[in-house]
Amino acid sequence: MLHFGILRGGVSQDMMRCLGRGIAAAVLWVAFTSMAGAETLAATVEQWGLLGSWAVDCSARPDRDKGALLTYEIRKDGRVMYRRNFGEAGDENEVVSAAVNAEGLLNVMVYFPSLHQAREFGLLLQKDGSLRAIYNRSERGAYTIRDGKYVATGVPTPAQQRCD
Repeated sequence: MLHFGILRGGVSQDMMRCLGRGIAAAVLWVAFTSMAGAETLAATVEQWGLLGSWAVDCSARPDRDKGALLTYEIRKDGRVMYRRNFGEAGDENEVVSAAVNAEGLLNVMVYFPSLHQAREFGLLLQKDGSLRAIYNRSERGAYTIRDGKYVATGVPTPAQQRCD
């Protein structure tokens, strides 16, 4: 009986060691995949041509009603940020994902802490170098822009020019 207890203790210790190694491996895997994802995200937006500042009219002062200055940048820590300048107000939000589809549309997801939501939008880089929003929807699927038109009015989204 005593011999069985020693074996059982040994098996238990082996299992705990194995479990500890498994947890350590899982933690490392999560850390490395997070870093790799950040590099992939930054590379995607950079290669697609999104980085920089964009506006409908770069010579106009940013204004909520007349047009914001929208800036995409990669921080030193590798995060991709989306900054909106409305003149009197503005915000800065993190781009959490970006992928290019077969038609060349850049599908971007941005988390807006002030809105307590993520929004997804599709951007099209046109042949003349301008940028157009093709869709914009909440995480619940409510669209403000669909098929390149504002849902509320049916008016096409304007082309944005690179300002820098």
